[in-house]
Amino acid sequence: MSKILLVDDDQDLSQLLQEYLEAEGFDCTPAFDGTTGLALAIEHKFDLVILDIMLPGQTGIEVLKQLRQTHSSVPVLMLTAKGDDVDRILGLELGADDYVPKPCNPRELLARIKAILRRSQNITPVQGALFIQSSRMEAQYEGHTLKLTGAEFKTLECLYKSVGQIVTKEALCEQALGRKLSRYDRSVDVHVSNLRKKLVSAGADPDIIVNQRGTGYLLKSD
Repeated sequence: MSKILLVDDDQDLSQLLQEYLEAEGFDCTPAFDGTTGLALAIEHKFDLVILDIMLPGQTGIEVLKQLRQTHSSVPVLMLTAKGDDVDRILGLELGADDYVPKPCNPRELLARIKAILRRSQNITPVQGALFIQSSRMEAQYEGHTLKLTGAEFKTLECLYKSVGQIVTKEALCEQALGRKLSRYDRSVDVHVSNLRKKLVSAGADPDIIVNQRGTGYLLKSD
């Protein structure tokens, strides 16, 4: 049973989502402010954190930033105000795996949750200096462990499976994020940018992931 932490100050909505998710077989723990949510996320092992942006005390963005600073790689799904692109992009840049605009449809939320949780499944062998262990969602470059979010890991996995070939943004969005690419959606670009920075910090060339403008991305072979 996957354990989910739901951090949202709207107690009526939280109760509705908790009942819905538990009926779908998840173990759901609610928290109604950012400080409590952060403490629970750090102290306990969850498979996923659902985090509202607008929270009393610490905002969802602040909680996410502090959570990633503890080197936690727990997947985070942000709940954002509809059309609030600034918070959405900032959340992705700080390491969120995906987002759902509020008010959210519980069935869409469930689909996003399942897509994120599927990212921990097994695949991938070794490619030169790059080592990926899918069962543990771990990646290394030249022996340096990469601290990746679930979305970043799955993006790397998708690029690896087609190493030396262009992978379209549409394909990356569907395979790594579990949804279709929508107009003006920069999620894939942000995840690839974060992934490239982490690979470069571990010793990779800056052009290890090439942006094929208007098409997609390519992971260079050795």
